[in-house]
Amino acid sequence: MADQADTNTQPESQFIIQRIYLKDVSFEAPNSPAVFTEEWTPDTKLDLSTNVNVLQNNNYEVELALTITVKSNENLAFLVEVKQAGVFFINGYSQEQLSHLLAAYCPNTLFPYAREVIAGLVSKGSFPEMHLSPINFDALYAKRLQEQASRNTATA
Repeated sequence: MADQADTNTQPESQFIIQRIYLKDVSFEAPNSPAVFTEEWTPDTKLDLSTNVNVLQNNNYEVELALTITVKSNENLAFLVEVKQAGVFFINGYSQEQLSHLLAAYCPNTLFPYAREVIAGLVSKGSFPEMHLSPINFDALYAKRLQEQASRNTATA
């Protein structure tokens, strides 16, 4: 009987960070040094996206892509693009839990690394310090689920 009970149990849930790495980075300041002689009136735009690549043996690569465009006086001051990535071993979760981990928890894990890279690049470009505010990936995930549910209801 004990053997039969063991075969009916769910596998233990596991979440292991295998690796976190910088996948791609770019910094452009096309109007330097002229931008340094003008009054600094920054207008910042942040674009954010994630991508998941399914690897072998319950491993997933999650990419967090951030693009920051800063203009001053309508001129491009700088453009920073960072792709921070990680490989995560995830096993024993339901599909709903897996989706949440990949869309919210993993990007939340990667964000501080990307933020550090961005701060360093902007500083090395001789621009004022840039410290990105935390991002609530759980709220973004919930909003995306809500939008998908609304679309499904509208098409039904």
